[in-house]
Amino acid sequence: MQEAPIVRLGTAADTETLVKFNIAMALETEGIELPAAVVTAGVRAMLSDPQRGFYAVAESRGASVGALMVTAEWSDWRNGFFWWIQSVYIVPTHRRRGIYRSLYQFVKEHAAGATQVCGFRLYVEQENDAAKQTYRTLGMVPTSYELYEELI
Repeated sequence: MQEAPIVRLGTAADTETLVKFNIAMALETEGIELPAAVVTAGVRAMLSDPQRGFYAVAESRGASVGALMVTAEWSDWRNGFFWWIQSVYIVPTHRRRGIYRSLYQFVKEHAAGATQVCGFRLYVEQENDAAKQTYRTLGMVPTSYELYEELI
């Protein structure tokens, strides 16, 4: 029987793991090789400034097996914050075992203690059908929005 993971807030001690997870996720989902120095600086910036957001880390038998990052976006339409779930990564050998479910539940419980959280959002690669099914199973629904960006 699969034991439920322990989920907790990420700390500076998780920096190396979070960097590895982010680099692996970018390569796996988008075929992008991220520079470790840039990712390390980004992870450290998030961990050192709670205003930016937070990481949730899942552990099983003392090892980190998954993580995600949460940032906030103000919605004037709802007078509240959407929490954006980003940088989701589950170690491949631990996928389809409820790790993401535990991470998402942790985020929802964390939001219950926060003020003005009006919902949760995330983006997913168009071809990532397994992730889409997971999100639907947990009650999330696709929106009518498409994502656009311009990198500078």
